[in-house]
Amino acid sequence: MPKETIIDVIIPAYNEESSIGMVLKDIPAGLVREVIVCNNASTDNTEKVAKEHGATVILAAEKGYGSACLQGIAHIKQKSISPDIVVFLDGDYSDHPEEMVDLVHPILEEGVDMVIGSRAMGQLESGSMMPQQIFGNWLATTLIKFFYKYTFTDLGPFRAITYAKLLELDMQDRDFGWTVEMQVKAAKYKLKCTEVPVNYRKRIGVSKVSGTIKGTILAGHKIIWTIFKLI
Repeated sequence: MPKETIIDVIIPAYNEESSIGMVLKDIPAGLVREVIVCNNASTDNTEKVAKEHGATVILAAEKGYGSACLQGIAHIKQKSISPDIVVFLDGDYSDHPEEMVDLVHPILEEGVDMVIGSRAMGQLESGSMMPQQIFGNWLATTLIKFFYKYTFTDLGPFRAITYAKLLELDMQDRDFGWTVEMQVKAAKYKLKCTEVPVNYRKRIGVSKVSGTIKGTILAGHKIIWTIFKLI
């Protein structure tokens, strides 16, 4: 990796005290400038554990995955030196942070704008994704291909994007539609995108979305609504 390349990481986190330390520990040493844990109204010791493992912790008081990510971007905007790349990573230890090297490689070496870590192309631990998640990803990526002629295989949360292009996308969604908004806008604005295989394991704790019927229905509705809204 060129020495001048600056990478920042944004991790939305809601009650992840049992996992956030492991996530931070597995981020490759020396790869990133700053890891920003966006504490999304946690009621446990997420903040304490994240700080103990060297992360910058900011408060994202408004609940919602997108809201937390937006707070992370707002934090980066305040820096005197902007990053070249921003990586988004979940705090539940379902992703493999050590694969971040593979995730940023196409940006560094091939001039790609955005890289999605595709769980569909990698190895899924048994039970790591619910059937409704797999179907929802298939449906969403099929609709994106139909309307925008862009091929994705997943809406995976583990992703990297150049900071300049991230700002151009002008992200707005504050909850379940965050990942699909980014991919739809990337297709709409003709960003150079690719996917790399990533592995995926059972998250630590209970999913706030797919772990409940209500969460699954709301997420599915929001994803489909977002795709059609942006056409």
